[in-house]
Amino acid sequence: MTNKSNSNNLTKSEEDYLKALFQLLVEDNSVKVGNNQLAEYLKVSPASTNNMIKKLKAKHYVVSEKYGKLELTEEGRAIAVRLIRKHRLWETFLYNYLNFSWDEVHDVAEQLEHIKSYKLIDELDRFMDFPEKDPHGELIPNSKGEYKVVSKITLSSLEEGDVCKLVAVNDGSVNFLRFVSEIGLALSSEIKILEVREFDKSIRIQFDGVVETVTKKFADNVFVKKVV
Repeated sequence: MTNKSNSNNLTKSEEDYLKALFQLLVEDNSVKVGNNQLAEYLKVSPASTNNMIKKLKAKHYVVSEKYGKLELTEEGRAIAVRLIRKHRLWETFLYNYLNFSWDEVHDVAEQLEHIKSYKLIDELDRFMDFPEKDPHGELIPNSKGEYKVVSKITLSSLEEGDVCKLVAVNDGSVNFLRFVSEIGLALSSEIKILEVREFDKSIRIQFDGVVETVTKKFADNVFVKKVV
């Protein structure tokens, strides 16, 4: 269980690093995460990352294993899960109650997730009747800190003729989410793979009577469940 007094003393930047490390280790299923990989993920210099890791190790939130592999301690992991819970609850609140679109909620939730009040977040959860997923289809950790990792496949992994349903999207880019909305894709949209072009792996898809060609990069950030 997270020590609330200790976690309340963390800076925004320290919290960002813990969450990023968790996302790389658990959500992106990276076998090895070192300083350079973490720096690239956060778009900061390796020197800045090295200094921050030293601070987090001193506070016993991060440990460094053989060959520089980074791991979260139990308390570091609990704080990261708590941040993800707050982020996804705020996204859900903004989307369902304050008329924010799904491409607008991420940046605002990035700010709100650093509010320290445990009671506020638990009451927010209760107010919304304990939602299970955020607007992008990602599971919301519960108040006990339980975090479920759901196996997902990307649109780019499918073959010509496959049919799938959109279950989640990567929420890290506003421009990406805006494009998803512009072409008319939404959660639970049924998508058929019409063609996978060999030279650049772009994909021609059909959904709701619409035909679109999307890049491999786009397809890498769309998560689906295979139907046929």
